[in-house]
Amino acid sequence: MALPGSLNRYLLLMAQEHLEFRLPEIKSLLSLFGGQFTNSQETYGKSPFWILSIPTEDIARNLMKRTVCAKSIFELWGHGKSPEELYTSLKNYPVEKMVPFLHSESTYKIKIHTFNKTLTQEEKVKRIDALEFLPFEGKVNLKKPQHVFSVLEDYGLDPNCIPERPHNIYFGRWIADGQRELIESYSVKKRHFIGNTSMDAGLSFIMANHAKVKENDVVFDPFVGTGGLLIASAHFGAYVWGTDIDYNTVHGLGKASRKNQKWRGPDENIRANLRQYGLEKFYLDVLVSDASKPSWRKGTYFDAIITDPPYGIRESTRRSGSQKQMPKGIEKCPESHVPVSLSYHLSDMFFDLLNFAAETLVLGGRLVYWLPVYTPEYTEEMVPWHPCLKLISNCEQKLSSHTARRLITMEKVKEFENRDQYSNLLSDHFLPYQGHNSFREKYFSGVTKRIAKEEKSSQE
Repeated sequence: MALPGSLNRYLLLMAQEHLEFRLPEIKSLLSLFGGQFTNSQETYGKSPFWILSIPTEDIARNLMKRTVCAKSIFELWGHGKSPEELYTSLKNYPVEKMVPFLHSESTYKIKIHTFNKTLTQEEKVKRIDALEFLPFEGKVNLKKPQHVFSVLEDYGLDPNCIPERPHNIYFGRWIADGQRELIESYSVKKRHFIGNTSMDAGLSFIMANHAKVKENDVVFDPFVGTGGLLIASAHFGAYVWGTDIDYNTVHGLGKASRKNQKWRGPDENIRANLRQYGLEKFYLDVLVSDASKPSWRKGTYFDAIITDPPYGIRESTRRSGSQKQMPKGIEKCPESHVPVSLSYHLSDMFFDLLNFAAETLVLGGRLVYWLPVYTPEYTEEMVPWHPCLKLISNCEQKLSSHTARRLITMEKVKEFENRDQYSNLLSDHFLPYQGHNSFREKYFSGVTKRIAKEEKSSQE
């Protein structure tokens, strides 16, 4: 079965984790490097095998230099639902496209990759021998071949019901591998300075890719914490800075989050984290500042804003206040006292974040942030919006049986005019986030119900 337009078709082998994040990452990176998705390419679902139309091999290679959701990419030479269909497809592939990789002075090897099934060595050799009709003229070199070819067989997604024959078989020339090794090399377990909410390395790189971070960009995190999101952006060559209201976190002081360590050491700070990975030259600064009262002059500063706001679960949601704003019943402090810390409703936080992004992002710049949701009540209408920002993607990561967080990616499409003009945005879709501990209470409600249910069962 020959694929129409297969001359520029590539096969992407995807990792089977963070499934909802894969398509937005690949779409963002293709857009960054000059490629484009077609509508017919949006029906991959949970499959690890994606067929893409990519204009050039250079774009395919650039894609793999960035993605952490894909394992490998291949120039697709043939595809079928049976060995016979695959062989027919390969025979219809233009010989002139094969010759540069099969000539007598070249070396090659053929690999067999199966998904959801393990083959014996004898079965693998049989599949390789069946390809003898291809015009290979070079020599086999299993250690350092110039060209690697792969047969990839898809046996479906159900490990409890593995078919005798594959659903699809692909044959292609290996082009490049993705950046999956970054997940291990940047693991939080090995990081010098960590906190209670340090972002997982894989998700940090996914967020940077959703934001289309590139060399010489300026990337900002208004809730910077221990700087995990800055590290991912700096790895891709962006200059990074951030703010946080917590003085101890910004300066690396106070109690340590690491097990068996009571206090943070003198060199445990965000700058040291970037230094650990050879990225200190991309570090601009981190300031102690309140995200609800940004101290920036009017203007555009950032190519991307990437952040993980506090939800009130492990880190409290706080903002600075004044004696006038203090709740009734609390004694006022002396005039010389630093403004008090007040509760910061999630509804206000997201309102401020979107307004800040609309005002300070360059046109085409992206805001990427996490939105906590109570799953039984969630609808897409709850996602905060802004007239200057366009929603690009919305991906779910489950936190518990009844809660999740959604990675929201937005792009600035319109110039910001007047902050007062957008004051009426705090409307119905912010209602679920009003109240200081609105999400925290819902998060722990499931825990309370489960404990009560277990106690009732034990009594019975």
